[in-house]
Formats: sequence, C-alpha cells, structure tokens
Amino acid sequence: MLNRTTPEGTEPDSPEEATVPFNGLIRYERQMPIHQISYYLCGDIGEPQHYTELFYTLRTASETDLIYLHLNSPGGEFDTGLQIINNILASEAHVITVLEARAYSMAALIFLSGDELVIHDNCQLMFHIYSGSFAGRGNEQQAEVIAVGKWFEKAMGRICTPFLSDAEIGKILKGSDLWMDSDEIQRRLMRLQRARAKSATARKKPDGAT
Repeated sequence: MLNRTTPEGTEPDSPEEATVPFNGLIRYERQMPIHQISYYLCGDIGEPQHYTELFYTLRTASETDLIYLHLNSPGGEFDTGLQIINNILASEAHVITVLEARAYSMAALIFLSGDELVIHDNCQLMFHIYSGSFAGRGNEQQAEVIAVGKWFEKAMGRICTPFLSDAEIGKILKGSDLWMDSDEIQRRLMRLQRARAKSATARKKPDGAT
C-alpha cells in the first residue's frame, strides 16, 4: 500500500511512503527488509528431492532478497540441475552464483544461470556432453537417445549462449570437452558485460538518434 504524507505532517505507514516536500514535488520511498541467504552446492548433484528447500526458497523469495549459491561440484543429475536452473530463472530474488573451486558438467550450467556471476582465483569450468544409460527394447532406447539428445542440445544453447560460441557448443555436442580457468572465465564475462551495456545504451536512444 502506498501512502501519501501531506505538508501538514501526516505520518505515513511503513513500508512504503510518499512525501510532498515542496511545490507539489512528491518523493516516494519504499522500505523493505533485505534477506541474504547462502547455499553451498558441493559434491555430486543428486536426486531432486534433496534440493526442495532450495527450490522453495527461490520460488518464495522477494525482489529484495539476495541468494548466494556457492559452487564446488563435478556435476551430476541432468534433470536436477535443470530444476535448479529453472527455479533460479523464475525467482524474484537476485541470485548470485559463486564459483569457489570447480563447476563441471551440470554445475557449469548452473553457474551460468545466475543473475550475477562471481569467480574466485584458481577455479575451473568444464563443459561436456551428457552421459547416461538406457533400458528397454531397442526401439525404445533409440527413441529415448534421440529425445534426450534434443533436450540437452536445446538446454545447452539457451543456457550457455553467448558465454560459449555456437562453434564451441557444436564441438561439445559432438563429444569434445571444453575446459577453462578463472582468467578465461573472467575475460568472457567482461566481454558479455560490455556487449550487454552497449545493447542497453542502444535501446535507450530515441528514435532517429545516431
């Protein structure tokens, strides 16, 4: 609820206030609590039922919340990682992913999904194609391999672009592993920041401006 304080000095209600200092100029002020929550994703990424608290926190967080996700993981379950990523993207909170040692495979994709990415020195990212086992009749296994391959390819493209180039993603999908250290990660993130800043500036220009 937004309240308005008149020049006579009516007390505004918290957390949102509006005052009229002079000449009809209205100043709006909104006071909201800031919560900072940290999670540590260490070791293998397991079954999704082990991460329900993280899912719930991301889904119920407010726009003033800060959620830190500290990563040191060799990767793990593809569907669990995607659920973590989807909850990060759907969260109203500002989610900061922190690379503290290594993030391989699915953990690398989780790292790239943060609103803000923080890299410590002496860290590594590694990207590679999925691995798994399939059961059932031959035709069922073939259908599952095709379906999972398309699923993984789309996820890689959406999450890793433009941090990774199309050519790099193509090589990964053909079976190559891609490794990078903290220095290379930082260089790529700086390029992305400059590109995004340039794009934002272009969007702000009025029609016809050069």
